[in-house]
Amino acid sequence: MTGATGYVGGRLVPRLLADGHPVRVMARDLTRLGERDWLQHVEAVEADVTRPETLGPALEGVDIAYYLVHGMAGGEGFEETDVRAAEDFGRVARAAGVARIIYLGGLGDPGQGLSSHLRSRQESADALRKSGIPLTEFRAAVIVGSGSISFEMVRYLTERVPLMVCPRWVYTRIQPIGIEDVLSYLTAALGRAESAGTVVQIGGADVVSYGEMMLGYARVRGLRRILLPTPVLSPRLSSYWVHWVTPIPASIAWPLIDGLRNEVVLRDDSAARLFPEIHPASYEAAVRLALSDLGERKVETNWCGSMASNPGPSAPVCLTSTEGMIAERRERLVRAPAGAVYAVFAGLGGERGWLALDWTWKLRGLVDRIVGGVGFRRGRRDPDELRAGDALDFWRVESVEQGRLLRLPAEMKVPGLAWLEFEAESRDDGRTLFRQTAFFAPRGMAGWIYWWSLYPVHALIFSLLADRIAKLSEMRTGDSPTA
Repeated sequence: MTGATGYVGGRLVPRLLADGHPVRVMARDLTRLGERDWLQHVEAVEADVTRPETLGPALEGVDIAYYLVHGMAGGEGFEETDVRAAEDFGRVARAAGVARIIYLGGLGDPGQGLSSHLRSRQESADALRKSGIPLTEFRAAVIVGSGSISFEMVRYLTERVPLMVCPRWVYTRIQPIGIEDVLSYLTAALGRAESAGTVVQIGGADVVSYGEMMLGYARVRGLRRILLPTPVLSPRLSSYWVHWVTPIPASIAWPLIDGLRNEVVLRDDSAARLFPEIHPASYEAAVRLALSDLGERKVETNWCGSMASNPGPSAPVCLTSTEGMIAERRERLVRAPAGAVYAVFAGLGGERGWLALDWTWKLRGLVDRIVGGVGFRRGRRDPDELRAGDALDFWRVESVEQGRLLRLPAEMKVPGLAWLEFEAESRDDGRTLFRQTAFFAPRGMAGWIYWWSLYPVHALIFSLLADRIAKLSEMRTGDSPTA
């Protein structure tokens, strides 16, 4: 599995493992795999498709190789790099005895003047074919799923801009497909020998324009959005607009937007013939699934990456925005055991209060009561013990792991979804790495305004809270307070 650190590859690995396949994953830098749940169940090797001399050991003994590498983030000239890397990979794979390659590329009629982005995807497939190894080439348009760059562009533009000035490319027809359906095709291909040597066009149940994708997303999120056509925004100018409105840099936005001048819809029924058991979802169903983690209040906690191997926190605060979620994490090294740190943060709220500027928490509760929320009056069930489902002032206990973790979704009225999470991680030297993370999934422009307008106040409160938890933990164990 190449591309195991990427969006599709990282989700495909656990599916293959669940089906009982032995999997070897390949990455340029194995540390980029982080702490993925499936890592202990795979063989991981370090190799780089742009350095063919590293590929031989990685491909030795491999029967089927997934090629899910894409160099668009590499900036200008990525097309040539992509094609050269695919050619080298195919050559080394042939020498290693690989029997088949499965590849995910891009939809588009090659006779219609494809953008450089879409052309490089299809030329990479041609380069893999030159090896003589049977190739199953899937071609997809926009993949709908949290973390997919194309979908994130839809998400951020729709969430942040109530009135969208829309250039011509917004009205090009597209056949988007949900990530779950993409994974189903990629997995099913293993047992479908007749798909070898074929090009399989895959898409969802709906053909829509990019503008209709934004409006469909808005409907699912309960947002009102207006599209205003304009003839003046070129793909290059549009990429700068995306750069400033979303976290996606212009260097990536431009090839994506340039590709939207090409109509990318299915032109044959190869997918239905070869994989009749797969029935792709509609666009709005795929959006609902992509947003289901937020609706179910499930949060990925490794937004900033694992810091456990570092000698200490790399920065006082890490602020990131990804997959529609803002995360602000603070870390402290505490000279106290994890159990002592846990006891402090698990004792927050109720009669004890919140350690840092407690009056501001009560003021926020009062404001919440005035606007019809739960306010601050609920306190806590027990002064020391917490259970999943407990009310805790204007929070609810979502997850609690004794001695290690506490996650609290907010139940006050906010334009979005909010969580506060505390973690205590034991270290070999007897100290504890304490993490405190505030998550916020804004709903529409009001959510973004809410977060950034209150950020200076929240930053002060959460910084003081992290300091107080660390110091109180050390004081209770008899150690001097942390610096």
